[in-house]
Amino acid sequence: MPSARKKTITALAGGVGASKLLLGLHDVMDPRDLTVIVNTGDDIVLHGLKISPDLDIVTYTLAGIVDETKGWGYRGETFHALKRLAAFGRANWFNLGDRDFATHIHRSAMLAEGRSLSDVAEAIRLALGVKAQILPMCDQPVPTKIDTAEGELHFQEYLVKRRAQPVVRGIRFDGVDKGRPSRGVLEAIGDADCILICPSNPLISIGPILAVPGIREALRARKESVIAVCPIVGGKSLKGPSDKMLAELGHEPSAFGVAKLYAGFTGTFVVDPTDKTQAGAIRELGMKVVVVPTVMKTRTQKRKLARSLLALNS
Repeated sequence: MPSARKKTITALAGGVGASKLLLGLHDVMDPRDLTVIVNTGDDIVLHGLKISPDLDIVTYTLAGIVDETKGWGYRGETFHALKRLAAFGRANWFNLGDRDFATHIHRSAMLAEGRSLSDVAEAIRLALGVKAQILPMCDQPVPTKIDTAEGELHFQEYLVKRRAQPVVRGIRFDGVDKGRPSRGVLEAIGDADCILICPSNPLISIGPILAVPGIREALRARKESVIAVCPIVGGKSLKGPSDKMLAELGHEPSAFGVAKLYAGFTGTFVVDPTDKTQAGAIRELGMKVVVVPTVMKTRTQKRKLARSLLALNS
C-alpha cells in the first residue's frame, strides 16, 4: 500500500510570535516540507550593517540557537562589541550581541558583493543547518515607517527605542510599490497544500508581506487553503503592541477585529477558547472558525497547536 503524500506548508511570519508556532511545526512535520515567508519591513541599517530582525529570529529559532527567554538573539549571548560602540558615542538602543554581529557583517558583505537578500537568507539558513525554506518577502528594502504624534519613526525606533509609547496615526511601507516578491514566494503560496498566517502583528508583521505587489492576490486565489491564527486573545496581544496599534488606528483590538483584516484572503480563522463567543460574528465575514488553544508558553503547547492546524488540512 503506497504511503500518504506528505503535505507542504507555507507560512507567513513575523518574528517572535510567529517563531513559536514555526518551532511547533518544525517539531511535528518534516521541516523540509515547510516554507516560511518572512517580513522584512522591520529591517534597518545600524553601524553600517544591514539588520534583518525577523529573518534572524525565525532562522535562529529553527536552528535551535535562539535565546528562548527573549525570543531573539543567540542563547547565552554577550554584548562586548555594543558596549565598545557606545563608548565611541554610537547608538546602543538596539541590542546586538557579539555573535549576532557576525550574522549582520556576513549579510552586509554579501549584499555589498551584489548578492540578493534571498541569497543571504539561504546562505545563513544552510550555515546554521536549518532544513525548512526561509524566504524574505522581497529583496528590495521596504522599511516600515510609523506616523506618530511625535513625527515619523522607523518601526524599530518606535518599538525598541521608544518602547511603542508614541500614539500611532498611520503606517506606511516605504517603497513597497517598487517591491517584488522574492524568488520562490509566489510559487510557495501557489503550490502549498496549506498556507498559514502565523499569530503575528497583522499591521506591521503580516501587513508588509501583504503589501508587496502580487502576494495578497496570490493568497486570495488560494483562499480556501489559507488558515490564519489570531494573535489577539481576550482583547490583548500575545506578543508586542498589536492591541495598542489596532485601537489607535481605528480597528477593534479583538479576534473579530483581526478577522476583518484577513477576511478577503482567509478561509479558516483560528481563535483561542477565550474568544469563542466571537465565532458567530467571524463566520458572518465568510470564514470557517476553529476554536483551539493558541497560547504557546511551552514547547508542548507549540507542538499541540501545530498538530491541530495540520489536522485541519488533512
